[in-house]
Amino acid sequence: MSGFGALAQNYDGFIVDLWGVVHDGFAPYPGVLDCLKRLKEAGKRVVFLSNAPRRSAGITQFLASMGVTPHLHDGVMSSGEAVYLGLKNRTEEFATLGKRLYHLGPPRDRDVFDTLDYEEAADPAVADFVLNTGPDDNLGPHNADLYRPALDACLKARLPMICANPDLEVMKGGDRIICAGYLAQLYEGDGGTVIQRGKPDAAIYKPTLALLGTSAARTMAVGDSLRTDITGAKAAGIDSCWVLSGIHALHPEQAPAEAEASGLNPTAILPGFAW
Repeated sequence: MSGFGALAQNYDGFIVDLWGVVHDGFAPYPGVLDCLKRLKEAGKRVVFLSNAPRRSAGITQFLASMGVTPHLHDGVMSSGEAVYLGLKNRTEEFATLGKRLYHLGPPRDRDVFDTLDYEEAADPAVADFVLNTGPDDNLGPHNADLYRPALDACLKARLPMICANPDLEVMKGGDRIICAGYLAQLYEGDGGTVIQRGKPDAAIYKPTLALLGTSAARTMAVGDSLRTDITGAKAAGIDSCWVLSGIHALHPEQAPAEAEASGLNPTAILPGFAW
């Protein structure tokens, strides 16, 4: 299959990942804007589903700044938005959390909690839980060992961790960087308790489908990560298209064997999100 246009006629709506499918952290991939335009012209609905640790409104603004304007899609759902709603409504695992949080992450991710009724603790020793939105700007996104002191302090205080981005890593331009999910994996491996929201948890697809307005049977998920995007789509009972523009960066000839080995068997495999 040469392009996304051949798939479009079979579905009414598309749940599309952002980083690794639509953009590389700096700009849209070639063909993406044209593909989105053609989908809208064909009357198809598109909602972006991202494991970004930020609220949907901020992501929408960021996308518009690189040319992915609101007229090209029908909304954004994010893991950060899901965490915000969990903290706000104190549902499920969030119900037992205290009111003092220790934030592990950069200032730009503060919209996940800064308008809510929580007190930010400067030290894990006086916090009730840790909110992990990923590497900060001081220590950088490459060496997870630099975060060991903070993680160890949270473990010592026996803090449950809320992870607002289950991704382990992403490609930014040509640079591989770690995400909140990697720090959460280390924390859990050392005995810490981790609560995550986002792909591949099937629960994130319920509000996404509601935003999209299509049935699961007439919806396709598009993503670059087998671990999050394709696994999540399978868990939610949604067809999937695996694109090779992001984290895996495989040659198209290698992809079928990789997909078969994973046991996920996406509906389609394409080089990128292009018509």
